[in-house]
Amino acid sequence: MEQTRKHSKKRDAILRCIQSTTVHPSAEWVYSQLKPQFPDLSLATVYRNLTLFKQEGIIQSLGVVNGLERFDGTTDPHVHFICSQCGAIIDLPHISVLEDLQSTVSKKINGTIAGYSLCFEGTCEQCLQTQEDITA
Repeated sequence: MEQTRKHSKKRDAILRCIQSTTVHPSAEWVYSQLKPQFPDLSLATVYRNLTLFKQEGIIQSLGVVNGLERFDGTTDPHVHFICSQCGAIIDLPHISVLEDLQSTVSKKINGTIAGYSLCFEGTCEQCLQTQEDITA
């Protein structure tokens, strides 16, 4: 039997906060954004709700970047770039995994592909520019 949960203004605000930004926030970032609006909000409440949202498939975790788990409110499969210098996470929505690659993987595992998570890592344009400025 599916359990229904009580409506919560804080829970709604946490989800809205995640879904309305492209910064791929951490729980701490969400907490700092909402604390002025909800003075009794705890970081534990934010973590608890993020875990719930992940389990429900409403948000996705991008893993740990610079020591903090980062989240994405966009659950459609899309590609990310993570800067290894500053930790910026950049959506690359117009780059899709080629059907040939999905087909190859599907054949390799003898199964079906329901989605994918693809992430490139490197140095972003701003960090490269900063490095050039320092060495110039």
